[in-house]
Amino acid sequence: MQTESVAANTSLQAPAPTRYRGAIWTLLILAPVISEVLSGSTRLSILFVLIPEVMVWGGGALLCRELVRRWRAGTTSLLLLGLALSVAEEFIIQQTSIAPLPFPSANVDFGRYAGVNWIYLLFMLGFESVWVVLIPVQVTELIFPNRRQQPWLRKRGLIATCIAFFVGCRIAWYGWTQQARPRLHAAPYHPPAVLIFLGLAAMAALIGTAWLVRGYGHSGQIESRQPASPWILGIKAFVFAAAWFELIGLVFVPHPGLAAWIPLTAGSIWALLAFAIMRFWSAAHGWRDIHRFALSFGAVLGCMAMSDISAAGWTRVDLIGKFVFQFLGLVGFLLLGRKVWQREAVDRVPSR
Repeated sequence: MQTESVAANTSLQAPAPTRYRGAIWTLLILAPVISEVLSGSTRLSILFVLIPEVMVWGGGALLCRELVRRWRAGTTSLLLLGLALSVAEEFIIQQTSIAPLPFPSANVDFGRYAGVNWIYLLFMLGFESVWVVLIPVQVTELIFPNRRQQPWLRKRGLIATCIAFFVGCRIAWYGWTQQARPRLHAAPYHPPAVLIFLGLAAMAALIGTAWLVRGYGHSGQIESRQPASPWILGIKAFVFAAAWFELIGLVFVPHPGLAAWIPLTAGSIWALLAFAIMRFWSAAHGWRDIHRFALSFGAVLGCMAMSDISAAGWTRVDLIGKFVFQFLGLVGFLLLGRKVWQREAVDRVPSR
């Protein structure tokens, strides 16, 4: 018995490189595909940007998950690390939340104060932490359920992932700030040092908080509570996700007709409400993979539905590519849902 325990602990600390390769590459690819391709942010005509996106979003999501598993932390810590990754993107890497928005149809002044695009930043904090980190990690662990609790990277893999991540950050910074912004006829922008410092400080605070609350946010801990039906959870996730995309829509309304503090306050409350409701149900003792799948699927459907509304003006090639990608994504989720359902049906069969 003691030998088995030592062997299990050794496996946890130093996983074989081939054992987790499939899970690692799945997460690396799913992070940008779910967040960028299925949302329509990365179109068929610029699909080459998936390479740095895999390095930044995929590598970032993998590093966030790795820290959470090594800390034996819960979803709350993963969310906080996802927020830290989002701050890095918005303040350090591409600086999209501090530079004046370069999009031709954007209302540049709406919600911009003290050098920060606050409404855009709020939306991105939610989008990048959930659709880049939480959902891809959840989906990957549903595909590889037996490897959910273990770290996937050894020392060499961790170093390689960090190097790829930072190289991807450099590519993403150059591609956006030095190439894409000038093509959008945006004026050169040099971020104030104080904003860079505040971004770094926020990242450090979020990472430190993620470590401090590592014992909080584990699912299935409250035996007296039962989770809602997977159907209800999926519908709630769809509603919360679809409503969240209304926030970014306000940035592109010429005359919103309301003060910026109203959507900022409403969006913050909406995000806290979503977190509280999902945390309440996931803490229930009966929380299972089918509930995890329903949340992820509902949120991705909400994202895809709202991006379809904003696809006006796209080229025919990009529109065709968008719907092909979304169809493939839908098929993939349905196949995963079938697999999860069959797996749970087998687990529920009483042993003789």
